[in-house]
Amino acid sequence: MAGCAVSGVVRSAGDVEEARLAWVYLSRVVQGPCAPLSALIGSVGVREAARAVREYELPDALRGPVAARREIDMATADLETMMRLGGRVITPDDPEWPGWRMLGLNQLDTERDRDGAVPLVLWARGPLSLQAASERAVAVVGSRCSTGYGVQVANEISSDLACRGWTIVSGAAFGIDAAAHRAALAVGGATVAVLACGVDRPYPAQHDRLIAAIADTGLVLSEYPPGTSAQKHRFLARNRLIATLGDGVLVVEAGLRSGARNTVKWARRLGRPAMAVPGPVGSAASVGCHRMIREGEALLVTRAEDVIDEAGPLRLPVGDHAVDPAAHLRGAEAEVYAAIPAVGSRLPRDLALQSGLDLATVRAVLVGLELADLVGCDSDGWFRTATERKT
Repeated sequence: MAGCAVSGVVRSAGDVEEARLAWVYLSRVVQGPCAPLSALIGSVGVREAARAVREYELPDALRGPVAARREIDMATADLETMMRLGGRVITPDDPEWPGWRMLGLNQLDTERDRDGAVPLVLWARGPLSLQAASERAVAVVGSRCSTGYGVQVANEISSDLACRGWTIVSGAAFGIDAAAHRAALAVGGATVAVLACGVDRPYPAQHDRLIAAIADTGLVLSEYPPGTSAQKHRFLARNRLIATLGDGVLVVEAGLRSGARNTVKWARRLGRPAMAVPGPVGSAASVGCHRMIREGEALLVTRAEDVIDEAGPLRLPVGDHAVDPAAHLRGAEAEVYAAIPAVGSRLPRDLALQSGLDLATVRAVLVGLELADLVGCDSDGWFRTATERKT
């Protein structure tokens, strides 16, 4: 029987399909982030969680969020819709799932940030692999009512970043978002649009051609199932995904009450650098940027090189004092790195046992540590590549 390996366990094709249908069913039931449901899935698995939702055998915290749509099962129809669109659903069981990126959301306090939960699934249109596209990415956001100055700066910085192999992530909105996407497309670079509605419903409608162009060569994403309309609260939840998928968030023009500041908030809570471009001192379109810079919420940048300095790989100085190259690691990253011996190699399963983390998390963390040049792997397993350096 055909099967596949997920988290070190071989599952039959039937089990894989049943799990996929469960993910899709639950995605429509809650339509957005739902920390209690994510906790249930983590505890009992997605298939058992789907059964519990259908039969309403749930903890009190989950009864309210699933009550309205638990009897609606459109999983097969939703997958057929995505197939007609040339799209797909990406679940946490898939190799394309950016597990390393999602670790930051896993560590948020969802009682404080109700929208901070990891998305159940991501609906996608476009040829890019989400895992590959998010390996080196910058989120570029800003005012919908942009000025000529803002559009020019967004074009210059985004095109320079795209030419250097950085993926441009944004929300396909009017103004700065659209300028960033178009700049990446113009130079043949990678760009990802994260929507606050179904990927079959371009929003804003006037950007249907832009979103179609992104889907042709890049990636259009949403955590909302096909047919879902755009609503205000979904934009705020969407912003956390824009921040999550980038190595940093760049704001180019923002008014005093700009939604871009919400994306910066998510970036800061996720430990991502937040950056802002200054504008003319009297420009209302840049008041938000100036305030974020003045209050220490964002770093001042003016060109692509500045962005790369902040969002790019850690550069360690060389000198006379010993510096631990992994001192900046926190949470799961620190635990996995600590489990790797200073001399010799370890297999992921051994690292999972020693760190107390599940195998899927260990594998996701190892990818990130490798990108940071802290670890490598060979036929014997994973080993440390970095040693203490002198400063």
